[in-house]
Amino acid sequence: MVIYVRLLKESFNFAVNALRNNKLRTLLSLLGVTIGIFSIIAVLSAVDSLDRKIKSDLSSLDKNTVYLFNRSFGPTDVPKWKREQFPNISYKEFEYLKRNLNDLDAICFQFFSLKQENVKFENKTVSQITISPSSYELADIQKLEFHKGRFYNESESNSGQQVAVLGFDVAKKLFDNLDPIGRKIRIYGQRFTVIGVLKKKGASIFDEQDDTTIFLPVNYLRRLYGENNKFLLPAVLIRPKQNVDMEAFKAEISQKLRSFRGLKVSEIDNFFINVFSGFTDMLNGIISGLRTGGIIIALFSFLVGGFGIANIMFVSVKERTNLIGIQKSLGAKNKFILFQFLFEAVILCIIGGFIGIMLVWIISLVLTNVLEFDFVLSLSNILWGFVLSFIVGLISGIIPAISASKLDPVEAIRSGM
Repeated sequence: MVIYVRLLKESFNFAVNALRNNKLRTLLSLLGVTIGIFSIIAVLSAVDSLDRKIKSDLSSLDKNTVYLFNRSFGPTDVPKWKREQFPNISYKEFEYLKRNLNDLDAICFQFFSLKQENVKFENKTVSQITISPSSYELADIQKLEFHKGRFYNESESNSGQQVAVLGFDVAKKLFDNLDPIGRKIRIYGQRFTVIGVLKKKGASIFDEQDDTTIFLPVNYLRRLYGENNKFLLPAVLIRPKQNVDMEAFKAEISQKLRSFRGLKVSEIDNFFINVFSGFTDMLNGIISGLRTGGIIIALFSFLVGGFGIANIMFVSVKERTNLIGIQKSLGAKNKFILFQFLFEAVILCIIGGFIGIMLVWIISLVLTNVLEFDFVLSLSNILWGFVLSFIVGLISGIIPAISASKLDPVEAIRSGM
């Protein structure tokens, strides 16, 4: 056992000395592996960061939440011309479903605003603000958390009172250090009383961000614009009770709404029941595809680095043929020669991998601070980087190392003269 340890140690020392004595060649060899590891780990980290951000942004919603409106989250067999003829979900249909659906935990009516508005407080104006008109149940479905104040209650929601709940960034821009609760802001040329401010949520990859959103009672907008305004898309959000059979629940929604709309048996549904879990599954599929595609593309650059290492190792064997012959004539075993060159290739790759991982780490820190998006270099990705570096070093160095170990000492000395 001691003999093998000494053999490994001496082989390692020979490999390190060889790398030190050929600094330029070592540097050029490192570049290929560094770029390869950098490409793979950068792709994995970017996709993991995107995946984590999506899950964080969607964590406030139950996966069984149903979005009922005339658009589909994903691909559909219904042709576009027919989808464009689907009627909007109405407030009366919302009330009907609220009264008649079984296994219902919460349900709300909401307008998705297709344009952004300006909001004023005294002489200050904030632009590009998303208005989210909804019924009072939205606070429970989306699990909204408050920095100050509260959400509007059932009475304020049903009567359409002119009250508003502000996202954190909206409140900060409008009021600075003033307490916004009870103050008046102007939206649509009308005055609204601020009754609540949400906790800061952070940047979202989705268009609608709670930090830059203002929530208003939906009945105020219905009274102001009606339900067929081209800039407002009505939808019903439904959350079933826990452990409900989702297929049966969706079938019940479909049956109730078809009955209310008077659809014939031969007619297709003129609405879409979008289950949130289906949306997250679709996103997971996209993320998985991005990860696979990115890894395949990055592997090509990694292979180039591996070929570069193999080429350099063959050159190294050729240059040191005379030295190999002398070592063998002095009693060096084939294993010693093999490990000497194998360690050289592995050490090269591990150093290149380390540099590549450090570059990813530095760039992730810079991008996180500049873009306010958390780029995560996980421990698993770091381990993958070193494992891949070791494997490539092993594969690219094994053939040159074997060829060096099998050299005849006499022929090796003669060819080096």
